[in-house]
Amino acid sequence: MPKITMTPSEAICETLVAEGIDHVTGIVGSAFMDLLDLFPTAGIRFIPVRHEQSAGHMEDAFCRVTGRAGVIIGQNGPGITNMVTSVAAANSAHTPMVVICPSAGTPTVGWDGFQEADTVKIFEAITKETIRVPHPSRAADCLRTAFRIAYAERGPVLYDIPRDYFYGEISEQILEPHQYRVDQRGCGDLASLDKAAELLISAQRPVIISGRGVVDTQSKDIVAKIAEILTAPVACTYLHNDAFPYDHPLWVGPIGYMGSKAAMNLVAEADVILAIGTRLSVFGTTPQYDIDYFPESAKIIQVDINPRNIARTHPVEVGLIADAREAAREILKRLEERIAEPKVSQSRLTQIKAQQNAWEEEIVQSAMVDGYPINPRRALYEIQKALPENAIVATDIGNVSSTANSYLKFKGAGKHIAALTFGNTGFAYPAALGAQLAEPDSPVVAIIGDGAWGMSLHEVSTAVEHNLPVVAIVFRNGAWCAEKKNQIDFYNNRFVGVDIPTPESFAPVAIAMGAEGIRVSKAEEVGPALKRALDSRKPTVLEIVCDGTQLAPPFRKDALKLPTRLLPKYKSLDVRNW
Repeated sequence: MPKITMTPSEAICETLVAEGIDHVTGIVGSAFMDLLDLFPTAGIRFIPVRHEQSAGHMEDAFCRVTGRAGVIIGQNGPGITNMVTSVAAANSAHTPMVVICPSAGTPTVGWDGFQEADTVKIFEAITKETIRVPHPSRAADCLRTAFRIAYAERGPVLYDIPRDYFYGEISEQILEPHQYRVDQRGCGDLASLDKAAELLISAQRPVIISGRGVVDTQSKDIVAKIAEILTAPVACTYLHNDAFPYDHPLWVGPIGYMGSKAAMNLVAEADVILAIGTRLSVFGTTPQYDIDYFPESAKIIQVDINPRNIARTHPVEVGLIADAREAAREILKRLEERIAEPKVSQSRLTQIKAQQNAWEEEIVQSAMVDGYPINPRRALYEIQKALPENAIVATDIGNVSSTANSYLKFKGAGKHIAALTFGNTGFAYPAALGAQLAEPDSPVVAIIGDGAWGMSLHEVSTAVEHNLPVVAIVFRNGAWCAEKKNQIDFYNNRFVGVDIPTPESFAPVAIAMGAEGIRVSKAEEVGPALKRALDSRKPTVLEIVCDGTQLAPPFRKDALKLPTRLLPKYKSLDVRNW
C-alpha cells in the first residue's frame, strides 16, 4: 500500500486495525475524541469501564487468554494516571499491552494547564518503554514501535501523543505487522540444548518447573512427554496452576505461597531442575511452610524468552533464551534420540504418588474443619469441585484468594489468571471481565475477598452493560485478613485498620446494579449456588459468608519481625513485655 494522505487519527486507527485490534478499553475523554469517533466505522468496539485501573486489568487478562496485546486509553492527566496500578501489574506479569496516552497540547505544555501531567516520567519505571510522538507525521510509526516492543519484551508500552497531534494531514503507509515486528522466537543455542539433555539424562532426581511461558505457547503436551521419559515430577510456578494438567500422574501442584507441599518437597530433593517458561521469581521460590525448598546444590536449566530473566535470581547450569515450546521440542527430540527405550521408574512414581496423596489428604482435612459459618478452605474445596473443566478462574490477592493456590486445579482447557507478584487488590474481577471478553463462551469466575471487592464492585455495572456473565465469588469475612493475620502473629492481636464494616450483604447491592445476587452461609450450599450462577449466564455476585478467624499463615512472614519499642510511651507494646 503506497503512502496516502490521511489524518493522524486515521493513521492510528488503521494501524490498530492492521494489528487485529477489535476493541479498546477505557473511559471517554475529549483528548482522544477525534480518534474515538473513527472506532465504530473501523470495526473497533470501545468498551467503557467505571475506573481506568480496571481497563488495564481487563486487557492484562485478555492478553493472557488470547496472546494478543490489549489496548487501553483514557483522558490526558488523571485518566491516564488512574491506570498506573494496573499497568504496573501487567509489567510485573510480562503481559504485552499498549497504553494510548493523550497528553497536554503542545502549545500549553509547561504551563500547568488543565489536566496536564508528565505521564512519560510517571510511567517510565512501570513499562518496557515510553514512546512520545515527536510530530503528527510519526503517529503511526510510533504506534508500530509500541506494538513491536510490547511483544518483543513482553510488557506494556506507553504511547504518548499530544492531544493536538490527532489533527491535521499527513502522508502515511499502513503496514502489516509482519513488516515491522517478528513474533517467532527460536529454540535457543544448540550446544546449550545438548548440554541440557545430557544433564537431564544423567539426573537421578530430575524435577520440572512449568511456568507462564508453557501456558502462553501451549506446550504442556511437550512438557508432559519430557516428564514421562524422565519420570520427573512437574511443579507449576507460583500462581500458574494451569501450567500443567492436574490429572497427569506426574503433576505435583504449584510452588510458592500456599502452594503444594508435595511440589516443594520434591523440588527440595532435586539434583537437576528444568525450569521452563519462568523467571523463577524471588517471592515465587522463597521458603514456605518452613520448607526451604529451592535447592542450592541442584543444577538448573532455565528457559525464558527474556534474556534479562536468565540466572537473575538463581545461578544456572544452562540458560536458554528461547520460546518455551521451541526449546521444549528440541529438548524432547534430544532425549528421544538418546533414550531408545524409556523405562518408567516405579520407585520414583511411588514416591511422587505418596507426596501427592499426603498433600491432598492435608488440604481436604483442613477444609473439613468446622467453620462459623463456613470454613473458607471448605468453600474453596467446594468451588473447585463445582468448576467446569474449561473454567477460567481469576484470583485476587489476600488471605482467602491466596489460599486458593492450594485448591485450584486445571486440566487442559481452563486458565488461572492471578494477580501474581505485583500483588494488588482489586485485580480479579476486572481481570475476569477481560477473560470473558476473550472467551465469551467459557465459564469465568473471580475469587475475591471483601476488601478487594470494595475496590472493584463498581465494575458490576460494566459487566451488566456489556453482558459479561462473570461470577464474582466474594468471601465475606469482614476484614483485611492477610494483614489481620500479621497483627495476630506479630502484634499481639492489636488490630488497627483491618476490620471492614460493610453492607449487611453484597447480594442486594449486585441486584440493584442489574446483576444477580446470591448469598450462602452453609458449606453445602456453595457448590449448587456456583453451578446455578454459572448456568444462568448472567453477571452474578455470589457472596460466601465465611469464618474470619480461620486464616492462612502470614503472607510476608519473611519480611516481618516481632516489635521492639524504645520510647517509654510505647513500652507496653514491646514483645519483651507481652
